[in-house]
Amino acid sequence: MESLAEEVGRVLTWRGWMLATAESCTGGGIAACVTEVPGSSAWFDRGWVTYSNASKCAMLGVDLTLIAQYGAVSEAVVGAMASGALARSAAQMALAVSGVAGPSGGSRDKPVGTVCLAWAWDGQVETVTRHFDGNRESVRRQAALGALEGVLARARGPVVT
Repeated sequence: MESLAEEVGRVLTWRGWMLATAESCTGGGIAACVTEVPGSSAWFDRGWVTYSNASKCAMLGVDLTLIAQYGAVSEAVVGAMASGALARSAAQMALAVSGVAGPSGGSRDKPVGTVCLAWAWDGQVETVTRHFDGNRESVRRQAALGALEGVLARARGPVVT
């Protein structure tokens, strides 16, 4: 994952962007991964670990009615988390992750391994729901990889001048 974080850094530096993270199920793992890269302070602004619903609301401005209506593990909530992180930082790209890493906590609608990811940048917000297999560590790792791969895919888009 270190080489992926390094590539994220190269692409964000090329664009002149900084990254912010809003993490729930990954517990700060994405921020830890990107700050392992020497010089990441040039392209990583800040990160939030908002594990509780209250912290999502207080720190990122997520509307509690979204959580009540859709649940913390939902595209609506991660989209709001990413938007909140972008608005509360000096970053031009923000990612957000919320999921059910297990081994318990899943439901029929959202089984263990369900992870919602979001990216906010340049007036856009994109969300996706993924389903990862494996134990808690594996789900969290796959979520972090998916989030960083999503940053690359979006940051490599066309440069608007």
